[in-house]
Amino acid sequence: MSTCKTLVRVCLRQTQSSLLPFTQCRHESTTRRHKKLLALPEAPSYTPNRTEPTLVFNPPSAAPNVYHTPLKFLPKDDSRRKLYTTALHRSTSAALSHKSSPIASPGTPLHTPSHLPPRPTAALPVPVRAPYEKKYHLTDKDIADMRRLRTQDPWKWTRVKLAEKFGCSQFFVGMCVQAREKARSVEQGHAEKRGRWGRKKREAREDRGRRKEAWGRDA
Repeated sequence: MSTCKTLVRVCLRQTQSSLLPFTQCRHESTTRRHKKLLALPEAPSYTPNRTEPTLVFNPPSAAPNVYHTPLKFLPKDDSRRKLYTTALHRSTSAALSHKSSPIASPGTPLHTPSHLPPRPTAALPVPVRAPYEKKYHLTDKDIADMRRLRTQDPWKWTRVKLAEKFGCSQFFVGMCVQAREKARSVEQGHAEKRGRWGRKKREAREDRGRRKEAWGRDA
């Protein structure tokens, strides 16, 4: 009887273990796997597209040549200024005519044609906002009308609508007239919402305020 009970227990254990999912985990703990991971393909600059041997332009990082004087430090009557201007003009014209890649970067084969990039036409980039001229067209009557509308119904005549109506900025509207009652009611609504915050949100907002105060100290 004892032998039968033992066999039954062994069978139950085997059936239970076979139902579990089998997962395999491998680690890079051997030299062969490390070498396999490091077997990366060669860079395209070191694999030329032709069979004959070629040279690769890959100079090491080094200090600039002591014999090269920057253009800023050359006298106005120095002949090297003319040489620099001629070389820049030729490289720019060649780059515009060939439309090839700019200056050869490290790792570029020497047989690849490369020219200096064209010199920018403007010293500053394109402005993000189109330039405009400020307008000083509002009269005292317009400002009085603006104040009257804002005082009568601040919820309807907001700063955005007044700026669109009178053709000015919202900042100018705020300088002319302020709706203190509306500001107090809005602040009261915000305070009620803050009162319903939980502990985590309140602590996060307090931490944000402390970080903002520390911004000026780090400068």
